[in-house]
Amino acid sequence: MSSTSWLGLEGQVCVVTGAASGIGAAVAEALAEAGAQVALLDRDGVGAERMADTLRERGGSAVAVECDIASESAVQAAAARVRDTLGPCAALVNNAGMLRPGALDAVSVAEWNAVLAVNLTGYLLCARSFAAQMRELGRGSLVHVASIASLFPQTGSGAYSASKAGVLLLSRQMAAEWGPAGIRSNAICPGMIRTPLSAKFYEQPGFEQRRAAVTASRRIGEPTDIANVAAFLASERAAYVNGAEIVVDGGMNSMLMDLVPRPGFNDADAPGRQALSR
Repeated sequence: MSSTSWLGLEGQVCVVTGAASGIGAAVAEALAEAGAQVALLDRDGVGAERMADTLRERGGSAVAVECDIASESAVQAAAARVRDTLGPCAALVNNAGMLRPGALDAVSVAEWNAVLAVNLTGYLLCARSFAAQMRELGRGSLVHVASIASLFPQTGSGAYSASKAGVLLLSRQMAAEWGPAGIRSNAICPGMIRTPLSAKFYEQPGFEQRRAAVTASRRIGEPTDIANVAAFLASERAAYVNGAEIVVDGGMNSMLMDLVPRPGFNDADAPGRQALSR
């Protein structure tokens, strides 16, 4: 028996945005391993096709669709292609995102709007198009990848934190409005996850140890840590989970008081604190 067969996703059509690499690719992989038919949407069409090829080589069912989720017409065209190729969508994982760094008093309005167009409006556009197919089935699951930055300010990141905070309320509003139609909406807030975009940071001596030290689990997350939660929320195993926000950060958000200096309790020479002092 497959270790993922308990999810009951065999044959279900699942859509993942931003699926060419990183967290999105890991989510697509987890869903394919669970037997789902996976549509990989990404602005990088070549990368999406490459990832789809990988999944098919492993025996999975996958199709790549080039799509800029900030474009309503592109999303509608992608949704129609998925429906015509695989059938109506049963689960959507909204994952595509972008970051344009800059302090709030310096970030340009154009860059601010560009981030919101993908990270927030794009999530709405995808949810509306694929939720229409879920209504045909009488059920469906929306999973929105937000960020730990949606709960805590991330300075110097322009519109990123604001956009991800918007995702949380957007998800809850979808749960309230669309729940009666059998459509669930939930969000995941990843903490520090090692992806191709952040891989270079970890090449710096001591960087990973310092970051790991501010998590309760004392390690950096991997894309599969998010993918496993997304697969659960996409499945009927999470049938009564609706409007929830699941933080997947290795316990980082529980570490605030441990970072406040308390002599004799968490000083630099206390067990387990050496990594923070370097």
